[in-house]
Amino acid sequence: MLETILAISGKPGLFKLVSRGNNNLIVETLDTQKKRFPAFAADKIISLADIAMYTDEKEVPLREVLNNIKAKESGKTTSIDYRKASKDELYAFLGEVLPNFDGDRIYPSDIKKLIQWYNILVENGLTDFDEALKETEGNNIDDRK
Repeated sequence: MLETILAISGKPGLFKLVSRGNNNLIVETLDTQKKRFPAFAADKIISLADIAMYTDEKEVPLREVLNNIKAKESGKTTSIDYRKASKDELYAFLGEVLPNFDGDRIYPSDIKKLIQWYNILVENGLTDFDEALKETEGNNIDDRK
């Protein structure tokens, strides 16, 4: 599932991969509007499956962090409001779901984006973060490089 969910640099929210064109991807917003548009290589597109978070020992795949949040929040949206939370509250929240995170390389903006993405996924019923990993191990959707 995370392989087909994309983040596009400069655009808020998350997007679902719908189709591939010759020099672009057709994506759909993960909101009530479900607006479709082409995304090009210059847009800096990344699959959520390719994202990891820094810890003191290694990089932890985003799916593991999302699963930890899901367990903490019982599968519901987060109890913390990332828009109003202080830096200390954000770091405390991340400390609960990723205890040994690297505080020098993870910024409050990263934690806000993580919470926002988690909430978007939950609101759209996309909560099986390990599903696609079992089905398509190692599949990378961004083959245009």
